Amino acid sequence: MSKKTTKRLVSLDVLRGLTVAMMILVNNGHGESFSQLQHVKWNGMTVCDLVFPFFLFMMGISTYLSLKKTQFQATPYVLRKILKRAVLLFLIGLGISWFDHAIEGDWLCFGHLRIWAVLQRIALCYLVVSLFAITVKHKYTIPVVIGLLALYSVIVIVGNGYAYDSATNVLAQVDLRLFGYDHLYHKGPVDPEGLVSTLSAIAHTMIGFLCGQLICSKAILKKRILKMFTNGALLTIAGFVLAIWLPLNKRIWSPSFVLVTCGLAMLLLALIILLEQKTPLLRKDEQGGSPLAVFFLVFGMNPLFLYVLSELMAIVFGHFGINDAIFDGIHSVISAPKWASLAYALTFVLINWLVGYVLYRRNIFIKL
Repeated sequence: MSKKTTKRLVSLDVLRGLTVAMMILVNNGHGESFSQLQHVKWNGMTVCDLVFPFFLFMMGISTYLSLKKTQFQATPYVLRKILKRAVLLFLIGLGISWFDHAIEGDWLCFGHLRIWAVLQRIALCYLVVSLFAITVKHKYTIPVVIGLLALYSVIVIVGNGYAYDSATNVLAQVDLRLFGYDHLYHKGPVDPEGLVSTLSAIAHTMIGFLCGQLICSKAILKKRILKMFTNGALLTIAGFVLAIWLPLNKRIWSPSFVLVTCGLAMLLLALIILLEQKTPLLRKDEQGGSPLAVFFLVFGMNPLFLYVLSELMAIVFGHFGINDAIFDGIHSVISAPKWASLAYALTFVLINWLVGYVLYRRNIFIKL
């Protein structure tokens, strides 16, 4: 592996680590939180709304890098590997939902497990994009992305997808009729990881796949960085323009949301690569690298494992009142509720980081 390739991969790991750390942070506030650390109720976007789309975008890049090693050949080995990983991720997602009920004593909760959630969406997007990558010529990637977003736009417009009402919103109705109320998200009119909106999420992941193709192109690094900045800016602008007619909405994973978040993710990745080249701030070397790089690499090298660990840990902390005890201790020192909530979330991130750091130091990388 060339030195340049290694640096690019380190940049991806740093951004992935930043994203996972933010995923854990925004998921684990206690009580009242700052608005930017909460999902928007419906239309609009906060920092919190960026973390999952950033992860899907980077998964698209990682999918390209991984399958490139096998020349995108649809061999039995590659197919088994893709299917095995997709099934494993989906089952782990179901397992988290089961554990949330089982710890309360409801061991036989299969009648109301949430079918669609973060890991299930990751599994489905990974499966579809990976199968596309090894069976279809890559020159069709952009037309397929445009086609998926156009199709989803029509579904949203015709099917009243922006209605904050499950009785009239086609996205909610499809999930309700196919899977039933007991298996869906109940804190809003639609399941934010529902089946139909996965069309848009697949297009989202494919844009990340295209970015992976750009990263691996033969152009000099300076030109690749410039192209990433240009494409990222164009996607972001296009998304905000489209939002005039189809507002930004994470809950339904609107087409404008796809373009804006992919654009911002590409811009941030290009910036990290540039910083890595120009400064030692985010650089990894034989001695381990800068403290900032190491902090994010701990999350970036075991991203899904640490995310799953954080979800299980949050369930355990909530069941046994550990979260309340820690928060009360923090709140006794920090009186402002929002700042105390942030301090608790940062503490929770640090606990997960310490587990990841042990794995990182021992070169243990758990691939899910």
